[in-house]
Order: sequence, then C-alpha cells, then structure tokens
Amino acid sequence: MNLLIDILFILLNVVWWIVIIQAVMSWLIAFNVINTYNEGVRMIWDTLERMTEPLYRPIRRLIKPVNGLDLSPLAFLVLLMIVQRVLIELKF
Repeated sequence: MNLLIDILFILLNVVWWIVIIQAVMSWLIAFNVINTYNEGVRMIWDTLERMTEPLYRPIRRLIKPVNGLDLSPLAFLVLLMIVQRVLIELKF
C-alpha cells in the first residue's frame, strides 16, 4: 500500500511541475518574451496544452475567467495539494 501511495505521490509531483511549466510558459507567451512562431516553442506549447487541457476543462466549467485571467491552473494546483495531503495521511 505504501508503495502505491509513493508512486501516486511521484506522479502527482510530475503533474504539478507540468502545470507550473505550462503556466509560466503561457505568461512568457502572453508578454511576448517567447513566441510560438519558433518551432521548438510551438511543439513544447502544444504538448503542454494537450496534457493540461483535460485537467482544466472540468474546472473551467465551474470557474469562468475573471477579466481574461484563467484561474483553472491555480484551482487545479490547490486540488492537487489537497490530494497530496490526503495521500500523506493515508500513508501514516
């Protein structure tokens, strides 16, 4: 049981970093620090979008953007933290 929880915790940490990287990259694109005309940037961006969009979609149905600001990554990270806390409690 502990091994399964450890594996889930590692997977949740990987998802955490994917969401963080996607959020930072979206800011860099929004402020034109990097642009999607670059093939490498576009490929990374498309991959991150495909990975995170299914995670954000249910949250976006509940939380609409506020003045163009998408809060779904933040809400997802909060939910992820709650799941991680539950896993820690189950482990001990």
